[in-house]
Formats: sequence, structure tokens, C-alpha cells
Amino acid sequence: MKKMYFAVLVVLLTFCTSCEFSETIYINDDGSGKLSMYLDGSELMPMMGTQMTGGQEQSIDSMISFKDMFKGNSKFISEISDTDRKMIKSLENLNAHMVLDTKKNKFNVDLFTDFKSVNDIQEMFGAVNSLAKIAKNSNAMGSGNPLTNTNIDKLTKMNYSYDTKTFKRALNIMDKGLMDKLKENLGQAEMLLAASTYKLNYHFPRKIKSVSDENAVMAEDGKSFSVKVNALEFVNNPEMLNLEVELEK
Repeated sequence: MKKMYFAVLVVLLTFCTSCEFSETIYINDDGSGKLSMYLDGSELMPMMGTQMTGGQEQSIDSMISFKDMFKGNSKFISEISDTDRKMIKSLENLNAHMVLDTKKNKFNVDLFTDFKSVNDIQEMFGAVNSLAKIAKNSNAMGSGNPLTNTNIDKLTKMNYSYDTKTFKRALNIMDKGLMDKLKENLGQAEMLLAASTYKLNYHFPRKIKSVSDENAVMAEDGKSFSVKVNALEFVNNPEMLNLEVELEK
């Protein structure tokens, strides 16, 4: 069962910008906090449903830790490089709540974890890219996946910083050529992305003085905001969600 969960989550990681995706972060004064990455991937089910579950109908509502999941996939872990193994180890504190129903075409996953520093978040994103890179040639990947022939771990780098006064989110394109290649080979994913969204939900310990993104929608408490963009626009311009938040003293 753990191996089946692993295969499903591998597919999730490689399609993590598809459908309705949200990135939610709660930050405490000391820089610690909680991260949640939620995906409503139900739109993928008509195309990939039973493919994700080995051709069998499944109904799952389960909680699982990546640490336990990796224990159940020791062969997979033993076959990767020491560098990739170290990167993936940083995902051990990540947990997942997965709801999958092939009959109802339902697929929701919430990946969540606590962190001691916002630096832990960018390390985790790097590890996710590493895992997706390893998985891109696995049997779980469909031939129509635009990432199959792309070194996705070299595409972008995510950076977060927080010094109690200012929070910054910066996604940098590391290889423009590879990014252009991905855009040119989206295939059927382009229509799916065009109908999907990517949303940021950020919560802070004090009231917000300013947010650099003019599309940010402030909450009534003044301590949180959200920004929502079209997923295809985000894939074509991943730096569009770079932002800086200044907090009140």
C-alpha cells in the first residue's frame, strides 16, 4: 500500500502546477511556522485516474508521512545518488493527506509540514524538484508529460527570507533555455493549466504594512493576504509571484 501511495505522490509532484493549487504559509515571529501545499487534481483523473493506481479502481482517504513512505520504498532510495538521497531526506518531515477516488474522479492532496526557519521551505522545494527529476522516467509518467525530457531540477530555484520585519519570496529561473523548452512542449497540459489557478495564502504574526504585489487581497485582520493567478500564466512567467512583504513594528 505504501508503494502505491508513493507512486501517486510522485505523479502529484511532477504535476504540481496543474489544476487548483495553493501554497499556504503561517509564519511566527521567530521565523518558524507551517507550510501547506494543497492540490485539487480532480481534473487529472479522466486522463490519468487508474494509471496512477496501477490500472485498478481505488478509493482512499489516508494520512501518511514521507518518512514512513520512504521506508516502504527502500529499493527506490538505494538506487539513487548520494546527493539525491540527501535531498530527499529533507522531505522526511513532510506529511500528506490524500483523498483519491477513481470512480468519482476525485483527487486531493494536502502536503504539509512544520518548519523552524523559512530557509527550510526552500530546501524542501529543492528536494521536491529532485524527487520529480528522479521520477520523470518512471512508469508512472505518461508519454504526454512535458517534463519527461526536461531537467526540471535545473529549471528554477526558490528562495524565501524573513528577518521579523520583511518577508521575501523569490523564484529565479536558472536555465532560460530549459524553461523555453518546457513552455514549447506543454502539449495537452496547456489547456489544463489555462483553466487552473495557483494561489498564495500568507499569514504573519503582525499587521502588514505593505505588499509589493498590487494584486494581493488583504484579510480583515490585516495580518494575512492572498494572491491568485492563472496557472498557465504562472508557468510562462514563474517570477510573477515574487514579492516582498513589510510588516509593522
